[in-house]
Amino acid sequence: MMFTQLTNLTNKLKDIGFDKIDLKPDIRIQNIVASADLKTTLNLNSVAIAFGLENVEYEPEVFPGLIYRVEAPKVVVLVFSSGKLVITGGKCPMDCEEGLMAVRTEFDNLGLLY
Repeated sequence: MMFTQLTNLTNKLKDIGFDKIDLKPDIRIQNIVASADLKTTLNLNSVAIAFGLENVEYEPEVFPGLIYRVEAPKVVVLVFSSGKLVITGGKCPMDCEEGLMAVRTEFDNLGLLY
């Protein structure tokens, strides 16, 4: 199925003037997105203050979630007041899991989770 779609795309591109198209592209995973649920509500103003300003962005007028940048692994975790998280930027599933654990550890250390 995937090869058929790639062939269709290749044919369409050739129709509009692209002559050299490789049907066997080098495919690499660049970004994995995962989600998690802490099953609790969060006060993001308190979280932003507790986490400090170095790795956190929180502008509720612009975006309803807190953006937390984890150093290692290099992932970004979006934290929402509903307790839902979106982890992005991982190169493998383990990066997302480690990013989740880093955020969870921060919450535990700050006494924000029960």
